[in-house]
Amino acid sequence: MSPILEPFTLGDLTLKNRVVMAPLTRSRSSTEGVPPDFAVDYYAQRANAGLIISEATNISPQAVGYAYTPGIWSDAQVEAWKSVTAGVHANGGLIFLQLWHTGRISHPDVQPDGQLPVAPSALKPEGTAFTESGMQPHVTPRALETDEIPGIVEDYRRAAENAKRAGFDGVEIHSANNYLLEQFVRDSTNHRTDQYGGSIENRLRFPLAVVKAVTEVWGGGHRVGIRLSPATTEPGKTPLDSDPKATFGAYVEALNAFGLLYVHTIEGVTQQTRDVPDSVDFGQIRKRFKGAYIGNNQYTLELAEKDLAEGRADLFSFGRPYIANPDLVQRLETGAPLAEAPKPYWYGGGANGYSDWPGMNGPVAIKR
Repeated sequence: MSPILEPFTLGDLTLKNRVVMAPLTRSRSSTEGVPPDFAVDYYAQRANAGLIISEATNISPQAVGYAYTPGIWSDAQVEAWKSVTAGVHANGGLIFLQLWHTGRISHPDVQPDGQLPVAPSALKPEGTAFTESGMQPHVTPRALETDEIPGIVEDYRRAAENAKRAGFDGVEIHSANNYLLEQFVRDSTNHRTDQYGGSIENRLRFPLAVVKAVTEVWGGGHRVGIRLSPATTEPGKTPLDSDPKATFGAYVEALNAFGLLYVHTIEGVTQQTRDVPDSVDFGQIRKRFKGAYIGNNQYTLELAEKDLAEGRADLFSFGRPYIANPDLVQRLETGAPLAEAPKPYWYGGGANGYSDWPGMNGPVAIKR
């Protein structure tokens, strides 16, 4: 038995293995951000993971950056998520909800009343946004007013409360992939001159206020994780921070005060490469953070075993392999080949290419 497939104690949780299902945006929700009924099957089929982290979930209507992504601000959304968490639990799994605000990586077509997306500073990202009418070029966002920021912290607080109502085992704060929290952290996207910009301490002020609010809801950090991505430039062709080691080193040290359960780090550029510049040091994050470390990005079982043996990580998250392999853990256990999901199945559509992937021995049976 691979040590990756053996049980692991994460805080007060007992995981069946060290395999984490990474958050995967699949764009299957309604226009109101309500997950579909067949999301219950999708997540329950993948309850073999030691821990599931849900697809990124918008904390408010303003947080939306892509069409057909789920939310956690309305009663209808909470009720739909209750069915998902019940399905995962019935099949012996654990699931955290990832809390998301996309910031400037959005478009007026997916914003309330066609408003501009918000950001720390009015800097236009490159690339396009996925809307109901197709791909649209990103626009220049509106810089948040200073007095608006505490209201977004409260949006995170309410979202954390709703996640608890929905039956999740915990939450993950999405502070990665150049969405709103990381837009405040990086000096390349934060050009503010108020108390939320300039020095590292100021740039961390808003993200840390979010962490404080979320951990207060969950009775401390023992059921709260956070996701970081010091080296990624996507989406939006976003420049790195001018000094990632100093910025993210300070961020991790500050996070330790909240007793977070884990840090979930994208090691490289999402969907592209594990190569990173010398200015980024994941080992520093691993060494300085007091909780568990989840490694992510293009992991194989062999690479996970190597990194575990070298003490580089405690847990390992797999993203794309979980799309077409609902029984991923069993395949890793037996050395069976992994199925590949063509990219047209990744985003949008219905149950096809989402909850209908077979396992090695046919349809994956789940308890209801």
